[in-house]
Amino acid sequence: MRILLCLTGASGIVYGTRLAKALKEAKQEIKIVISAGAKEVAKAEGAALPSSDYSENDFSCPYASGSNAPDAVVICPCSLKTLGEIANGVGSSLTTRAAEVALKERKKLILVVRETPYSLIAIENMKLVTLAGGVVLPASPGFYHQPKTIEQLVDFVCGKVMDQLGLEHKLFKRWKGNWEK
Repeated sequence: MRILLCLTGASGIVYGTRLAKALKEAKQEIKIVISAGAKEVAKAEGAALPSSDYSENDFSCPYASGSNAPDAVVICPCSLKTLGEIANGVGSSLTTRAAEVALKERKKLILVVRETPYSLIAIENMKLVTLAGGVVLPASPGFYHQPKTIEQLVDFVCGKVMDQLGLEHKLFKRWKGNWEK
């Protein structure tokens, strides 16, 4: 699967860096775009970024065109600015242009929004992206797998992205349920 992974300027750079590693471990073909905002957040969070394949302003990237759309575009973490631009069709960066391409070509678009609380504007933008065919996957880890570390919480969210991509993984223990009383 050809995947464009974009990291934007929302807190939670660790989600994007862990997802990049998990996708590489799953032997997927990934290309990475890191926004200037993501670089600033990474400094503030003390996070190491993966290598970037394209700059955020490189519209010569093949994935900026519908004639060479990737199989999936994942924006992790996705800032509310990026969400708003995608929801309103503003392709001002490679990230938002690739998201437009994914939507128009009916490819998978996953936005890992990392913000709380949400304003009504953000909720409306999530609605617009969802109606257009995108998946809004907030960075909201579950706890039924009884995580003991931050890494396990991060892996849960990254595992949910992998699920949306249809990729096998062992990033978290799946819910088995116990319906007996």
